[in-house]
Amino acid sequence: MTTSSKTLGDWLKDFDREAFRLETLDDYGKSGGVDAYHAFLAGEPQPEEYKAAEWMATVGNAVQSGKRIYRVHILARPLTDYLRFELSWGYRRNMAVGEEFFILDTTSQENPIPDAPDFWLFDERTVGAMSYDGEGKYLGVDFLGEDQLSRFLAYRDAAMAQAVPFPEWWAKYGE
Repeated sequence: MTTSSKTLGDWLKDFDREAFRLETLDDYGKSGGVDAYHAFLAGEPQPEEYKAAEWMATVGNAVQSGKRIYRVHILARPLTDYLRFELSWGYRRNMAVGEEFFILDTTSQENPIPDAPDFWLFDERTVGAMSYDGEGKYLGVDFLGEDQLSRFLAYRDAAMAQAVPFPEWWAKYGE
């Protein structure tokens, strides 16, 4: 049930304080940055259009105005090719403009929120549940009603309680 007339893009530009993202998939390879992903797999340099993606401006503008954009990715090692790409190119690129990343590594611990979907949470009041197909292709977002908010706040809190900052995790497990 959609309860917002705003699109995901609108929310990413119009939130007031913070935008939180939970990522649960091992592969988003069909959802954007496809050319960059293929360049990564081929051992080529990052394409210029990837380095200057619109997301960089969105994050940079938000952070410069005092807002916070942060995410937790739930994953297990060994990393898929896509996760190696996302973490080594995407996360490190986005950190340069102020996005914060955390890793909840389930390699040697249980996932504390195994039923949590991918989602965005804006200002602790608006939830956008993300939908993907089995190959990581983005299908859309469903903005949920207030009756779902406490469940998604609990997902965020549980993920953040067990996640470690990406730079710390990357220093230990990155490539």
